[in-house]
Amino acid sequence: MYIEDLVKRKNLKLTTARIEILEKLLRATKPLCYEELKDEISMDKATFYRNITKFEEKLIINSFESNDKKRYFEVNQLQHPHFICSRCNKIECIKEPLNFNLAGYTIENIILKGICKECNQI
Repeated sequence: MYIEDLVKRKNLKLTTARIEILEKLLRATKPLCYEELKDEISMDKATFYRNITKFEEKLIINSFESNDKKRYFEVNQLQHPHFICSRCNKIECIKEPLNFNLAGYTIENIILKGICKECNQI
């Protein structure tokens, strides 16, 4: 029901492809790229990206590019920063509150890069 309401509120047609993409992204515990989703969805790459573009235009999803030059996607629910490890390329959602304020700016996304906990122990 949530997906139907979300898509209809944004004046988009509810299609099987859109439902499928949003279901996968809503169940994910971290942002996902096309390569992580392609075996779980029943559509070609062009259909996937056509829908992703619409979702981004309507602010349903957020996306960012990682160190591996892949684009990662997540449903736009609660704004939160992400950490990308420079060694293993793992992406983590940061749950701890970070307070970034820049006078006159609207911050939409915060990407932190560095060495993750696991790689720091090696």
